[in-house]
Amino acid sequence: MSAQVWLAAGDIPAPEIAYARVAPMLVVFGAAVVGVLVEAFLPRRARYATQVVLALGALVGAFAAVVALARAGGGRRGLAAAGAVAVDGPTLFVQGTVLVLSILAVLLVAERRLDAGQDAFAAQAAALPGSAAGRAAISAGAAQTEVFPLTLFAVGGMLLFPAANDLVTMFVALEVLSLPLYLLCGLARRRRLLSQEAALKYFLLGAFSSAFFLYGVALLYGFAGSVRLGDIAAASAATAGVEPLLLAGTALVGVGLLFKVGAVPFHAWTPDVYQGAPTPITAFMAAATKVAAFGALLRVFYVALAGLRWDWQPVLAGVAVATMVLGAVVALVQQDIKRMLAYSSIAHAGFLLTGVIATSRAGLAATLFYLAAYGFTTLGAFAVVTLVRDPGGEATHLSRWAGLGRRSPLLAGVFTLFLLAFAGIPLTSGFMGKFAVFSAAVAGGAVPLVVVGVLASAVAAFFYVRVIVLMFFSEPVPDGPTVAAPGVATTATITLGAAATVVLGVLPQPVLQLAHQAATFIQ
Repeated sequence: MSAQVWLAAGDIPAPEIAYARVAPMLVVFGAAVVGVLVEAFLPRRARYATQVVLALGALVGAFAAVVALARAGGGRRGLAAAGAVAVDGPTLFVQGTVLVLSILAVLLVAERRLDAGQDAFAAQAAALPGSAAGRAAISAGAAQTEVFPLTLFAVGGMLLFPAANDLVTMFVALEVLSLPLYLLCGLARRRRLLSQEAALKYFLLGAFSSAFFLYGVALLYGFAGSVRLGDIAAASAATAGVEPLLLAGTALVGVGLLFKVGAVPFHAWTPDVYQGAPTPITAFMAAATKVAAFGALLRVFYVALAGLRWDWQPVLAGVAVATMVLGAVVALVQQDIKRMLAYSSIAHAGFLLTGVIATSRAGLAATLFYLAAYGFTTLGAFAVVTLVRDPGGEATHLSRWAGLGRRSPLLAGVFTLFLLAFAGIPLTSGFMGKFAVFSAAVAGGAVPLVVVGVLASAVAAFFYVRVIVLMFFSEPVPDGPTVAAPGVATTATITLGAAATVVLGVLPQPVLQLAHQAATFIQ
C-alpha cells in the first residue's frame, strides 16, 4: 500500500517556476528577509547604513531585472510559478513604475535629521507615547531601522499584486503588501496617538475589505470551479443568462480592489491614514500602492471579467462619478495639507477609473501612463510637505503655509508645479494623463463620464489655486514655520519628481508609446 502511494506521488509533475520571470520579486523579498536578519544580528550603530544600502540596492537590482525582461521581448514573458504569475506588458510596466517610485520613497524614508529632532519615525515604536521609555529612546538618539525591511516586504507584495494570474495569489499579494503598511502607518515620531489611530483604522478597515475580497474569490470559485483568471473568463463566456455567483463574486472582489485604490464609497480610511502616517510612508502609499492596486484591478476586470463588462461598466461608472465629485468637493473645505492631498488622491482615483471603463487597449495604455505621471507628482508633493516645519514637527495646517513663497520662493514654486499638475494644467504631466484617459473614455462611448470628469477637474483646480494664493499672496504669520534645509535624499526626490512632472507634460510621447506597447494582457 505504501509503495503504491509512493509511486503515485512520484508521478506528480514538478511545477515550472521560471525563476527569470519572477526575478524582480525574488530580489526584493530576498533583501527583505536579509533586512530582518540585519535587525537581529548587527549592532545598532551599523544597522541604518546597512539597511539603506540593502534596500536601495535591492530596488535598483529588481528594476534592472524588469528592464531586462522588457528588453528580452515575448520570449521571456508568459506564465510563471505554475501559472500563478503572469509576466506580460502591463505587469512589467506597473512593476517598473512601482520600483522607481519605491526608490524615491526609500530616499525619503532614509532622510535622517536626528540632530534637529526631525526624524519622521518614532525612536522606539513599542514605547507608549510620552512614556519614560520613549523619552529615553529619544534622548539616546535611537532610530527605527525596521522600516526598511517592512517597506521591502510591502514593495514585494506590490510587485506580485498586478502580476497575479489567480485570485488566491492575488489575495496573498494583497495581504503581503498591506500588513507592513499597517505597521508603518503607526510609526510617526510626532503626534504618536494620531499615528497609532491611523494605523488601527487602516488595519480594521483593510481587514474588513480583505474579507470581502476573499468571500468574492470563494463565490467565483463556486461559479467557475477555478480561481485562475483565464478559467473564470472562459466560464463566464460560456454562460447564458444571469449567474448569481458570478455577479456576487464580481461585486465582492471589486470591493476589495476599490478599497485599495481609495474609491468612493470605500475611501473613508484615506484622509485619516494619510494625515496620521509618517509623511514618507504617506508618499509611498499614495504613489506606489495606488499604482499596484490599479494594476491588479485592470488585470481582474480586463482578463477575468472582460465578458461581463456590460454588467460592471455601469457600476464602475457610478463609482467613478461619486469618487471624482466627492474627492473634489470635500477637498475644498480641508484645512490640513495632507488631508487635502488625500481627497485629491480620491478624485484622481475617479479619473483613473474613467480610463478603466474604456475597456480598450487605448484605455489601458492611458491608465498606465496616468499612474506613472501621478506617482511622480505625488511623491514630490509629499516630499515638499516634509520640509515645512514648526517646533511641533511638520506644519500641515494650511494657515501655517501663508507667505511661504516669501520665505522660500524656490520650494513654494516647486510645490506650485505639483499642484498645477494635480489640477491638469497644460504642459504638466497631469494634463497629459487626464487628456489620455478622457480621450480613451470618449472613444469608448463614455461621454457623460468625461463631462463629469472635466467639471470635477474645474472644481479641484479651485482648492489647488487656493493654496498657491495662500503661499504667494498672503502675509506670513509672525510665528510661521521654517523651511528645513533639505537633505540629499529629499532633494533628489523633489528634483526627480519635478523633472518627471515637466518632461511627461512637455514630451509625453515616449512614455505614452511605451504604455501602448505594454497594453496587452496574456491569459
